Amino acid sequence: MIKATMINTKHLIKVSMAWMTILYVVCFVGVALFPALRQQFMLYALHTDVSTGQNVMTSTTFVAGLIVWNIIAALVAGLFSVLFNNIKQ
Repeated sequence: MIKATMINTKHLIKVSMAWMTILYVVCFVGVALFPALRQQFMLYALHTDVSTGQNVMTSTTFVAGLIVWNIIAALVAGLFSVLFNNIKQ
């Protein structure tokens, strides 16, 4: 008999949010130091050419973005965990 493996949802969410924080800080600093990175990312990774106007890089936008992306990471990790734990092999 095969023992079912369950994902620890709380731990997965914490790890996902830590990873998102690291990724967000690296991206924010990268765009702050090299503003052309945003346009290059849009063009090559998202396959679109979008004029974003000017860069707005403040402590408020940093904190707001960090909160939003961590909420998204938590929701995605939670959904992944629910699906993983409930879909039969």
